[in-house]
Amino acid sequence: MTDFIDRRISRRQFGKTAGCALTALALGDACMVANEAAAGADGRLTARPRGGVATSAKGGPLGLADGRDAILQLPSAPADGPLPLLLLLHGASGSGAGMLRRVGAAADEAGIAVLAPDSRGGTWDAIRDRFGADVTFINRALEHVFARVSVDPARVAVGGFSDGASYALSLGLANGDLFPRVIAFSPGFVVSAAVHGRSRFFVSHGTADPILPIEQCSRVIVPRLQSMGYEVTFREFEGRHEVPPEVARAAMRWMAAPVP
Repeated sequence: MTDFIDRRISRRQFGKTAGCALTALALGDACMVANEAAAGADGRLTARPRGGVATSAKGGPLGLADGRDAILQLPSAPADGPLPLLLLLHGASGSGAGMLRRVGAAADEAGIAVLAPDSRGGTWDAIRDRFGADVTFINRALEHVFARVSVDPARVAVGGFSDGASYALSLGLANGDLFPRVIAFSPGFVVSAAVHGRSRFFVSHGTADPILPIEQCSRVIVPRLQSMGYEVTFREFEGRHEVPPEVARAAMRWMAAPVP
């Protein structure tokens, strides 16, 4: 099932093509660019939470790569039992550590463990081209965490900001059997992939966003998700391309809530 248009573009190209791409998305046009038969090319993740794991990780960099790595933040006052885990994706030219500075405090307040990887390049692979090396690295980072942290499978989420939000939506649709919940702060578009599972979505966007305008982005993406039968919590706010603290806290509370 490939209900979203496949649009792999740079931030510079976005302003020229977003209206056309997202209009096609709204109409259900599923233009696809064939992926190479390579690891991660379908956007699928195989890592899964494990039963019987006692949390032994201490938090900090995972040490999986030189330079651009991944960082784990554990809640300072965790509740009893398995933890909710958020895979948190940064925007273009960003880093996992920078993303934690945006929403790490809200996640800690909600008792959420956060895995924040760095993209292999300046942004996530499918934003510019196709799924590949970033999917492989994310899978490796998740396997590392699942082996060392007791994680609640019902409260595993993928989320991100800007390019990371677009990537989170795309990975969430492709991996709904891993991510029951998806958080997108100011997304731009969705990359087409075969849909698996059934996620719930939290989307936020500033009404004065000059980089990824809400009218061409979230106000197109959200109705499209809803038309496909997905449950979406949509939070518009008066602001620009940002994650206001109150929006971050609302998203983390939404994610950490017990399954209804």
